[in-house]
Amino acid sequence: MFNKQSVSLEWAGRTLTIETGQVARQADGAVMVTYGDTVLLATAVFAKEAKPGQDFFPLTVNYQEKYYASGRIPGGYFKREGRPTEKETLTSRLIDRPIRPLFVSGFKHEVQVVLTAVSYDLENDPDILGMIGASAALVLSGAPFMGPIGAARVGYKDGEYIINPSQMDLEESELDLVVAGTADAVMMVESQAKELSEDIMLGAVVAGHDAMQPVIDAIIELAEKAAKAPFDFEPVDNSAAVAAIQGIVGGDLSAAYKITEKLARQAAVAEARDKAKAALVGTEEAPGEMSAETFKAAFKETEAAVVRGDILKTGERIDGRKLDQVRPIVAEAGFLPRTHGSSLFTRGETQAICVATLGTSDDEQYIDSLDGTRKENFLLHYNFPPYSVGETGRMGGAGRREIGHGKLAWRALKAVLPDHAEFPYTIRLVSEITESNGSSSMATVCGCSLAMMDAGVPVKRPVSGIAMGLILEGEEFAVLSDILGDEDHLGDMDFKVAGTEVGVTSLQMDIKVAGITKDIMEKALAQANGGRMHILGKMAEALGESRGQLSDNAPQMEIIKVPTDKIRDVIGSGGKVIRGIVDESGAKVNIDDDGTVQVSALDRASIDKALQMIKEIVAEPEVGEIYQGTVVGLKDFGAFVNFFGPKDGLVHVSQMANERVGHPKDVVKEGDKVWVKLLGFDDRGKVRLSMKVVDQETGKELSEDKGGEEE
Repeated sequence: MFNKQSVSLEWAGRTLTIETGQVARQADGAVMVTYGDTVLLATAVFAKEAKPGQDFFPLTVNYQEKYYASGRIPGGYFKREGRPTEKETLTSRLIDRPIRPLFVSGFKHEVQVVLTAVSYDLENDPDILGMIGASAALVLSGAPFMGPIGAARVGYKDGEYIINPSQMDLEESELDLVVAGTADAVMMVESQAKELSEDIMLGAVVAGHDAMQPVIDAIIELAEKAAKAPFDFEPVDNSAAVAAIQGIVGGDLSAAYKITEKLARQAAVAEARDKAKAALVGTEEAPGEMSAETFKAAFKETEAAVVRGDILKTGERIDGRKLDQVRPIVAEAGFLPRTHGSSLFTRGETQAICVATLGTSDDEQYIDSLDGTRKENFLLHYNFPPYSVGETGRMGGAGRREIGHGKLAWRALKAVLPDHAEFPYTIRLVSEITESNGSSSMATVCGCSLAMMDAGVPVKRPVSGIAMGLILEGEEFAVLSDILGDEDHLGDMDFKVAGTEVGVTSLQMDIKVAGITKDIMEKALAQANGGRMHILGKMAEALGESRGQLSDNAPQMEIIKVPTDKIRDVIGSGGKVIRGIVDESGAKVNIDDDGTVQVSALDRASIDKALQMIKEIVAEPEVGEIYQGTVVGLKDFGAFVNFFGPKDGLVHVSQMANERVGHPKDVVKEGDKVWVKLLGFDDRGKVRLSMKVVDQETGKELSEDKGGEEE
């Protein structure tokens, strides 16, 4: 029934198996990828015809995690997987980035790649298997895909690279780097690092690329057994159309791309487009020799040729900058008056308002994943409204791009955060992109770094980020620092590097050509270092280090530990005691299972009041000490006094006064404040108190001849 084909290899100490022919046989390409006990199903399907008028490549990558993979049931009312989690969205982007450039130019048929994690062993993350599976499924499908690609994760500990580290290894690793590429070149890099040097980062990329070669060979071996016949696709040749457009408006485009201001430049390009369109496409009444669809594709190619050619020929860019020159930067800390910390970071025509907000453990985010539920106390949210590029558009929840850019900035800043035990706040950063013309994610890194320092967060060092670009024509290339939006769209690389003066904290690379060499990457990293240091200098003009004290608008916080057997006393029956503390003091109180109590408020007096009340509850009264208490009950044999937090004790009628007392009501009534001395505890643990040995006016102990022990 099944025509199963498989390949296996030993890879980084575990067996990797890629199998096809048993599952999802109606898909164009389908494989089961197994690594350890982690199993992923990868499928690829492509439309055999393009939609009429399709002017872009409609590739969709959907990575999904099924909770049954790790023996869990999803949370929530419906108890089923819902909208994609952040991890699923990020992994979908991770897989999309290295495969998209490898489709034949001009292929505009709809392609959908679905990757489903169906078994997870809590050690081997399915994301690497997703990239391998997507590559294998596409190669088997017959689609015009110039793969295969391989992928690997690289860790770094004690001066050694670790290939495909387990989840436990990653916790101790100074690096978490994912690299994907073809046999010859690197296509994609995504990483988070603890201030590592450029040389170590480059070495990790090379180590990962070397490690993935057996995987690429295995996919080729499987394809030789089971690949479908290549799909008959002939890319459209637009060279004649490009030449015609260039002949009409080549000079106009070259002049337009020398205009520094973005909107004026776009207007000049639009004018050139209309001129060429009128000459070549014509109108409905008088149609020209070229279709509107062909013109659109050819004009974009012409734009790219003009811009790329001018940069390679002259060494000057669209806005007149040199290749390694960073745009003018203005940074301002404390931009907003009532926030905990804020900044305005402007670099050329890219601008971000960044805000830091400090909260308590109540503000931590619960994250559900295949590994289980965990709490996150560092959040970064990136917003990209349409007005930032002078457009109208739909406003809604965060899309894939916003989640991806936010996570990149999150990774860049994570390495410099203080230890949570020393700074127990939940930190939320928000970046509002107000202008965009190139690398708003790196502006977010710079702006959020300043916002945290403005809020008084004791970060280790400021972090800056820069986006590098590439123009590659044959053997000739140019590396561009701090790229514009047009240089990103029309260039061959988007290479983002973030870090401190000590080292790199995050690195992300996307390639639009069939990979780049080690030499190009080395030059890009070195050039990025110079740009980062320049940006750090500009940031220091606004704020060089953390302010050292929290904003007046931020909550103050104090943490104490109480014995675990006292937690119940602090909370009380149904939370009655802790609610009373909150109501009376005005402070927020959180208590963990290990006895850690977090008390926060906007003013110090509320914190001190709450701490005093908690300490009274958990402290033990000492024999011989004098306490002020409240009479809470009267009996024939004495009065019960609440004298130490929730603790009550008995003042026997013989201990109420030096003279004989007939009934306790003759001396006190309920609600009276009295001074008592703790005499000790009886055989049953009951508390014995005395009033007669204490001066009820002053609270001082009387001399021994005026008081005595219970008879």
